[in-house]
Amino acid sequence: MNPGLDKLATYFIVKALKNGDLSAYEKIYKAYYSRLFNFARKFQSTSSEPDDFVQQTFMNIWEKKELLDENILLEKQIYVICKNIILNHIKREQKMQSYSNLDDVLPYPGEDQSTLEGSNEEDNWKKNKLASLIDQLPEKRKEVYLLHKLNNLSYEEISESLGISKKTIANHIYLASVFIKERV
Repeated sequence: MNPGLDKLATYFIVKALKNGDLSAYEKIYKAYYSRLFNFARKFQSTSSEPDDFVQQTFMNIWEKKELLDENILLEKQIYVICKNIILNHIKREQKMQSYSNLDDVLPYPGEDQSTLEGSNEEDNWKKNKLASLIDQLPEKRKEVYLLHKLNNLSYEEISESLGISKKTIANHIYLASVFIKERV
């Protein structure tokens, strides 16, 4: 197989893929896996590896094969899918990091942030408020949030410990952060 597929080859392989032909899917996988992996390595992510992005790309190709256009070079379509997966993941990571600072999440009501320095009563209020909000989370979300935020475990470590995907972990942490932020 060529490193990439020309327009004619794209037309026939996408048609076969749309008809559920697994051999067409395998040809695409073999033709593009290493190139996509090298492409994904250029992006920085704290919670996912390039292989995760490539695997997600191929999952999307199979699950949404009917959306592929046989009149557009397959290579372009595959790179756009992978790029969008990576950029969406990075945006979610940046959103979650913006929630990770407790001073941003739990300000003392009616007080300027600069007045919070060194006050035990105010620190206790923030801790109690945070504990109360965390207790309101669904059990699995609470467990994931505490493992990540309080125990400083990585997504990989949480994934191995709980047997859930890193994407599910990211979703739990994001939803927990939004829940907390909305209730302050």
